[in-house]
Amino acid sequence: MKTPLKTLVISASILIVGLFILKMFTASTFEGKEREEFESNFRNNYKIFALSLPEEISFADEIVPLNLIDVREKMDRELLVNTYWQSQTLLLLKRSNRYFPVIEKILKEENVPEDFKFLALMESGLTNVVSPAGATGFWQLMKDAAKERGLEVNSTVDERYHLEKSTRAACAYLKEAKARFGSWTLAAASYNMGMSGISNQLERQKATNYYDLVLNEETSRYIFRILAAKLIITNPKNYGFIYRDEDLYGPLRSKEVAVDAPIENLADFAFENGINYKTLKFLNPWLRDNYLPQTTGKTYVVEIPSEPLSEVLVHDKAQVANFARSSKEAIDESGEGNTSE
Repeated sequence: MKTPLKTLVISASILIVGLFILKMFTASTFEGKEREEFESNFRNNYKIFALSLPEEISFADEIVPLNLIDVREKMDRELLVNTYWQSQTLLLLKRSNRYFPVIEKILKEENVPEDFKFLALMESGLTNVVSPAGATGFWQLMKDAAKERGLEVNSTVDERYHLEKSTRAACAYLKEAKARFGSWTLAAASYNMGMSGISNQLERQKATNYYDLVLNEETSRYIFRILAAKLIITNPKNYGFIYRDEDLYGPLRSKEVAVDAPIENLADFAFENGINYKTLKFLNPWLRDNYLPQTTGKTYVVEIPSEPLSEVLVHDKAQVANFARSSKEAIDESGEGNTSE
């Protein structure tokens, strides 16, 4: 996920204009004692706190050298930005409750450090976004990189949108990078800049680690943004984020349905399984069209929600029930499914 610099600049501009208007308004509206009370209340009640850095921070068990001035200030910057961008960070907290357990399980199976879940968080905000360059999904995989690591990417199926499969593809990349650089931190940096880009800079600068490299703005901030997310998501109350368990997004419970034949119409397929098209696409965003061809003999696994989730996602349940009933009646009338001689 690219740093929303343009968004931050626009937001800052709006804030400055707003404060200017507020000042004009208060100057013209409040006089004497009322104005003094207003300004006093503002000074006493509106506070922005500087943040203390932990004595020690690590990424994938690799210690961050906070004794270096530039490293400490970069860490401070990202911690401040992510703490005070409250709406975005609170959304990340909510989404992480749903998706981190899935990602953590796969990282463990793939022998990739758990800290890399925060890389996915910073890459995409745990949403299926598409970057201007075409990077797609939670892990922001490019088309060629995804195909090289076994994912199917075409107009009807794009497994970069498949959480489990894309996580395993990302793990494959990260393990390749770790083997090449000998460091998980450099492997993470290469996820942003590319392996060749990091290799070129290490050779050019005669450096051996990420924290001694001079890099472009995005990559020089990259690890610190991941670390800031780790600090806040791991200890949200320390940074002022207060919420109840029910405020977090819950897990998506579903069952698997194997599909080894073409599906001519996904809406019909959804109704036949007691749900609607929206629900099917919600749980299977890797289905990119309204049909699923079978040109390779491949078996796909489609997620179908359990009944409680179906009730949550399907508004017009009568429509689903009526379609399912009419489909059954049509089958009975045609004699299909009747096994009697």
